Amino acid sequence: MRLTTLFTIPRVLRHSDAIGADLPPDDAVVLDAPDPSLRVALAAAASGDHAPAAELLAATREHAQWERRDTCVSRLARASLHHPGWLDSWLEVSPEDPDAVLVKADQYVFQAWQIRTGARARHVEADQFRAFHAVLRDAVPVISAAAELNPHDPVPWRIALTQARGIQAPREVFDTYLAEADTRDPHHEGCHVQALQYLCAKWYGSHEEMFAFAERAADQAPPGSRLHALPLQAVVEYLIADEETPGPDPYRERAEAAVTRAQALSDSYAPGDREAAGFRNHLALVLWSMDRYEEALTAFRSLGVHATTFPWTYFGEARAEFLEARSDTRVELAMKVPFFRPSPRPPATGTQDWERELAPRSVAIASTGPTEVAQAALICGHSLRTAPAASHHTYVEVVPDPARGRRAALLPDDPLTAAADNFTTGEDWPALVLHRTPERSSFTLLHRGRKVADHAWETAAPAADHARAAATATALARVYGLSDPRPLAHVLRAAGDPARHQSELVAALGLPPLPAGYGGRQEILEGLPGARVLARRGFLAGMRDTLTTKDGVHPEAPPQAEPHPARWWVLRTAALLLFTSTAVYAWWTPDIGWFRSTVMTLLAVDSLARLVRALRRRPVSSTPPPATS
Repeated sequence: MRLTTLFTIPRVLRHSDAIGADLPPDDAVVLDAPDPSLRVALAAAASGDHAPAAELLAATREHAQWERRDTCVSRLARASLHHPGWLDSWLEVSPEDPDAVLVKADQYVFQAWQIRTGARARHVEADQFRAFHAVLRDAVPVISAAAELNPHDPVPWRIALTQARGIQAPREVFDTYLAEADTRDPHHEGCHVQALQYLCAKWYGSHEEMFAFAERAADQAPPGSRLHALPLQAVVEYLIADEETPGPDPYRERAEAAVTRAQALSDSYAPGDREAAGFRNHLALVLWSMDRYEEALTAFRSLGVHATTFPWTYFGEARAEFLEARSDTRVELAMKVPFFRPSPRPPATGTQDWERELAPRSVAIASTGPTEVAQAALICGHSLRTAPAASHHTYVEVVPDPARGRRAALLPDDPLTAAADNFTTGEDWPALVLHRTPERSSFTLLHRGRKVADHAWETAAPAADHARAAATATALARVYGLSDPRPLAHVLRAAGDPARHQSELVAALGLPPLPAGYGGRQEILEGLPGARVLARRGFLAGMRDTLTTKDGVHPEAPPQAEPHPARWWVLRTAALLLFTSTAVYAWWTPDIGWFRSTVMTLLAVDSLARLVRALRRRPVSSTPPPATS
């Protein structure tokens, strides 16, 4: 570790909470979140019903909503890889339906790329390439049928451009497909994105050709079109090429111009707009990679909860990479703020949507009684509310503190998981921490102070990998003493309804049902019989209570001091200033002895300690936030 980095750690601890405080928490971030109608279609498809998907795509075709149609077709095609029954039954009932055939055509392309994977060609096996090309050749008649059944639709030509890139079609074929797409919609984003991929250096073009194509499309696009951000996608492709060039970067000016154009486009969309999520994720990535952290934080603010697979999947698991880049941005900005300067406040833009509806609702189920939880949680760094749950179980939730404790600032962002990590340390009983948002439900199992297993269900995500689900189920069964983990694995691999699957898992583990109201308000345990608040304690006070609290007794909350009047604050502040200045003068002047200097110093320290103690003794607020819609 560099010495300069060591010196900036106090700045990070002091300012990182405030920087980006208006960003949604990690658990609220969803990858490729669909709009409500697409969410309904995906959930129905997962259960085998194709009717909502047919209705949705028919509406996009009748109203010529080609961009929305492209998005819906792609998501449904991906979903059909994991739940193919609904598409097969749709084609069996209506083999000439242009919407069903279009989804089938895109399914072929997604299936082919699933075989090939997204690795560079040198890392793909020969057998994979043969299977990849075979599936793409099988797609040709289906793509042709989709184009013939709806001649005005540009989406089949977007699929054809993707297929042409995969089979290494010559430039003449690519030009023909692109011309057909332009005839139907000259500003269709999906077709231009696939054309840019064909023209980039890692496929069949060059950096120069790629940038020229993207800039030409952006110049010709109408105001507000997302094609104005196409040069930004060219910047991403250039960055991941990771080519070292001697001398100055030949594309730096074009990259900066692409960022400026994309920022102007982002400003024309509302914060959190799902339609702008694609290019805003590219914008956040490029700004972060350019070390333009202030602007990157603004881009992350505009994104809200809407992370997308591309471009983050280029660097690893997309959602994890998004969260890591966002966290790194906050840390880098915190390192630049002087320690004694006040922490910067987020812009006053009003309450964001994620605060009202998308912030995660959290509760933990500890497999022991409330007294044991309370005694174990004395020094967890957070204020908690506990309530008895059935027999020998306890519900736990975090009570928001008006000011975060010092130790809490060192813990991960999610306070309930951090608290459970702390109060399960050295204990034989586990705690299952549950989070829920409208799009995502998840859990983390903590036992003996370490994470044993975790899992997440998302509305539009495919079923979990079988091997991973089996391993997670085995870990759950071992902790909870279940002999057969297969029912757990079945629940973990379910898709389509995250909230229901989360409740099914709790029942399968033999735990008490989730408390009424979970998923609605933030604090839901207050009205339960036996609910108690365990207020946050300082480290020494927590250790003292741990050693002195008798077994079987729920520790009392520390007494709250009466608020001091304004006169008290004025007098103590004046005394601090007087004693501090006198102590400085006494040590500076050689005529004053060490005894008097020491006395003045002790008086100054005592005044400071009284002020600090009064500041820290503030009442804990447990008022629930406004009800969500």
